[in-house]
Amino acid sequence: MKFSVVALAFFFNFLWTANSAPPTCYSRVLGLSKEIMEMLEKLHQYQRTKSCVEVLPKMYLDVHNSCVMSKLRDFLYAVENLPTQYCRERPRIILLKRKVRNLYVIINRVCYRDLVFFSDDCEALDNGQSSPRYGEDTLQLLQET
Repeated sequence: MKFSVVALAFFFNFLWTANSAPPTCYSRVLGLSKEIMEMLEKLHQYQRTKSCVEVLPKMYLDVHNSCVMSKLRDFLYAVENLPTQYCRERPRIILLKRKVRNLYVIINRVCYRDLVFFSDDCEALDNGQSSPRYGEDTLQLLQET
């Protein structure tokens, strides 16, 4: 009886691991950017860290924006240089700093040239509103109609 339960558990574990694929570089970047945005939202609501994150610049991550690297670098600098020691030692702030640094390293070193940037609107990373930019051909077609 024990052998059959162990064998059954081993079989289901084997099926589960066989069906799961390792995350791609792109999926890891998307997942980590989503985690960072959710964490920032929680830090703005959490009473102990609310005063600390008010100093940080606004950030809306879009990994398809070519300005994301400079924005991450600036944000990381701001998190590492918070004005008070109390803020720098908060566990949630430390975790945020690690996640932002990991995302920066993944985009810069691991996924180097794997990501495709669809826009270069740096203001969209500050205010969260991306404005579409039309090429000359598309703009000329829009003006003619």
